Amino acid sequence: MKTILITGATSGIGLVIANQLHQNGYKVYGTSRMPEKFRTKFPFEILELDITSEESIQKCMATLLAKTSTIDALINNAGIGVCGSAEETSIEQAYKQIETNFWGAVKMTRAVLPFMRKQRFGKIITIGSLAGIIGVPYQSYYSASKHAIEGFFKTLRIEVRPFNIKISVIEPGFFKSNLHHTFEYAQPVIPDYDNLRKNALAVLNDSIEKARTPEPIARIVLKIMKSQSPDFSYRVGKNSWLAPFLQFLFFRVYEFGVRVKFML
Repeated sequence: MKTILITGATSGIGLVIANQLHQNGYKVYGTSRMPEKFRTKFPFEILELDITSEESIQKCMATLLAKTSTIDALINNAGIGVCGSAEETSIEQAYKQIETNFWGAVKMTRAVLPFMRKQRFGKIITIGSLAGIIGVPYQSYYSASKHAIEGFFKTLRIEVRPFNIKISVIEPGFFKSNLHHTFEYAQPVIPDYDNLRKNALAVLNDSIEKARTPEPIARIVLKIMKSQSPDFSYRVGKNSWLAPFLQFLFFRVYEFGVRVKFML
């Protein structure tokens, strides 16, 4: 039975992925900063983990390796969202966004790589975002964190290929999740942005509320797990191909479309 570690597996996209893999016969270990709240709620085990803490990561890995001799896959899913204009977002909030979404995934990846390299196999799947390919207004630092993920894992894929470690990034568009219910909003606010911010964030929240549930993302994870030679990039969701295409080939058309969509 293949063993999979999934960060942020107690709600939203991570929970759907964890359930899909569990139902398909994988041994799933999810993580949470407060595992005691969830230990009896799910059919898979929940380990304690704060991806921003090196100490927590090492404790989680020690717990995991006491339960299994191999790590077949790591799924980097945990993350946060900071919303607001780039100018309004405090440096502390910006650091927190990058620390969680980018450095959290990097630290977890660095924690599993020695074991995967020793066993000469493994898969690392990271939940990126369409925002890692295009820009999303009033989510500048979130977009930056997801762009950083693209660059890091694209390079890592080449470096660890000789050790039979496969790297993939899933780039979803809008899907229904709990992320927008946990958004942190930029402070201090600047009145000049009030109407623009209100319009953009209303569209963002409405797009998430009306989006599909994340089962297509879970099916892609399952596809990657079953593949001998998975691709690097897996885009999924509405406009997941059209928006990047327009941005790279017809930037002014793309930019006009974004302004219209977000009422800017």
